[in-house]
Amino acid sequence: MPIPPLPRTVLHTRAGLERAESALVEEYGGLVRLAYLTLPPSLSRHRRVLLAHSLVQRSLPGSRARSAPRVPAPRGRRTGKTQPAVAEKDRLRSHVVRSALAYARPPRGWPRRMPPPRTLLPTLPVVWGLRLFPRAGGADEIALGQALAGTTAAARTAFVLREVDGLPDPSIEALLRTAGVADPASALRSATRLQETVGTAARTLLASREFDACSVQTRPTDLLRRRRRVHLLWAALTAVVITAVLLAFSWTESGPSAPRDDVPAGLPRPADLVRTAADAWSRTARIDFTAWPARGDRTHDDDLLTRALSAWAHPSHGRYDTTSGTPADPPPRAPQLLYAGDVDGITVVLLHDGERLVRYSEPLDAPAEGTLVLARADDADVTTAAAVLVARGAKGGRYLLAPWVAEAGTRDLLDPDSPARPLDVAGDGITAPVPAPTGGAACDHRPVLQLRSSARIAEKHAFLLTDLGELSPVHLTYTPLPGHGSPPARQPREATGATALLAWAHLACGLEDLRGSGVRAVNTWDFAEQDLPEGGGHVVWSCTRATTWRGPGDVGLFLRTPADSPAAPADPVGRARGTAACSRFGQHVVADTRWRARTGHWYLLAAGSRAVTRIEVSGDVTARANGRTLAVRAAQDARTRVTARLDTGASLEPVGDGAGR
Repeated sequence: MPIPPLPRTVLHTRAGLERAESALVEEYGGLVRLAYLTLPPSLSRHRRVLLAHSLVQRSLPGSRARSAPRVPAPRGRRTGKTQPAVAEKDRLRSHVVRSALAYARPPRGWPRRMPPPRTLLPTLPVVWGLRLFPRAGGADEIALGQALAGTTAAARTAFVLREVDGLPDPSIEALLRTAGVADPASALRSATRLQETVGTAARTLLASREFDACSVQTRPTDLLRRRRRVHLLWAALTAVVITAVLLAFSWTESGPSAPRDDVPAGLPRPADLVRTAADAWSRTARIDFTAWPARGDRTHDDDLLTRALSAWAHPSHGRYDTTSGTPADPPPRAPQLLYAGDVDGITVVLLHDGERLVRYSEPLDAPAEGTLVLARADDADVTTAAAVLVARGAKGGRYLLAPWVAEAGTRDLLDPDSPARPLDVAGDGITAPVPAPTGGAACDHRPVLQLRSSARIAEKHAFLLTDLGELSPVHLTYTPLPGHGSPPARQPREATGATALLAWAHLACGLEDLRGSGVRAVNTWDFAEQDLPEGGGHVVWSCTRATTWRGPGDVGLFLRTPADSPAAPADPVGRARGTAACSRFGQHVVADTRWRARTGHWYLLAAGSRAVTRIEVSGDVTARANGRTLAVRAAQDARTRVTARLDTGASLEPVGDGAGR
């Protein structure tokens, strides 16, 4: 008896599944990248990789009926097989976007400062013993990752669909609206601003290994800890059985005792904390936070340390804050204890895991109301690891100083002629309060720390640190003008000399603009000097670079004109963000601005760094000057373009938004 043919509906369903499967396999890498970049950046990279693959694989309809996936032929060597249907690609893309956005969208009534509830749940599938994360990219990829983390999930989706998939804006808007985005037009505008920030390299950067969740690295978790967990698991099971038996016979009317606030299983205990010897800093060539001993009168308070470790393990369960670019993951290993004690009515615990500083603080009368602050501290050195802010009160901030600090004082950047004043330091390294700086229009004093290292570290090495709202105060340096008998290339030096203090007095008030942006160090480089026309006096051109712990930096260009006060603010002439300019990787710079003489005549001024040999002006005004400076009469609203020629023959344009453009 012949076998009857399958119904047409079954054949149609199976054919549709095959088309969907072919589309999924063909576009798998792009779909995973789209999901990975859409998911909330608050998740660890390991969780985002697993979620991205899970969301893409679950986008295939009728998963029970599908067969094993077929690997497509290599690109560029296709046979006569047809491409998967465009409709299937669009459906898969829509499903992935809708699923990924659901993770970033909190339900109605959910607190804004708390992450969405889905991000708090465990990620399935679970990978035991391994951590997966994409391969690291360069500085440009890291900067793009930070920019993506600073915008919304819908904007990230629109940015990827436009730059990688090449979809037109109407299609993107329709896809986002289908995925439940209330305002797709706003997401497209944010994507446009993001594209303007990144530039034409967006497509190349997004296709790099930094964002390729299909090409991942694997690293094991702590192998010794895993083996200990197995032994502890058997011991815990035995203890549970014994405890259950005992409780069954000893239950009383008083009921169960209150649960003890303890560190979750698998995380470090107070006894596991690393404690460095008091004199380790004098016996090592690595002078950073790893050389700090454990100080304070509560370093053996296990209950306090347990609360601090619990808060770090689950920062989303309480009040916490992170500086820009700092991950909030639990410590990968037992951290180092730096301090535990009472300061100005609060209890403070400082921890360090090799890459991050963590400050846990709680009121003395309310231990359950702890606050956690996390900040990057990787690649710290003798200056950037010299002090940590432990408490900030009405009288100012108190710092815990490094053990290699031999002398401590304060000085006012706006008063360069006044000497530093001694600062009292307690036996455990805690300083007296340092007054907070004033910002805005009332910028009348800028207190900074002036510290001197022990002669064991460097003889007569003094340096300046200033508070910009981070755990670690920011290191201030100065690079003097080239020439004057010094080598051609000059490196940043400590800003404690008379010339450096005078330069910083003109720029100190602008430091408040950098508050809370994750800055590690700020260097002021006097790259050129010039005599003004019509006897206007002598000016100095400066480039101030704020380098973040993440690596990228922002620069501001200034012109210091003759002034009655040594603290008169310098005139800003340009600004650029996320650039290598004015660093050792961007040693050439040219700037221009407009200046008005006492006679009322307007001039275009331009100056370049030591390698500039010629400056040219085109546009409404045409001029050329050999050397490193130029001054030419030009109307205030004249449209001009300034270029410089280096001694290598290369051309150079002004940094940022100079006045002539």
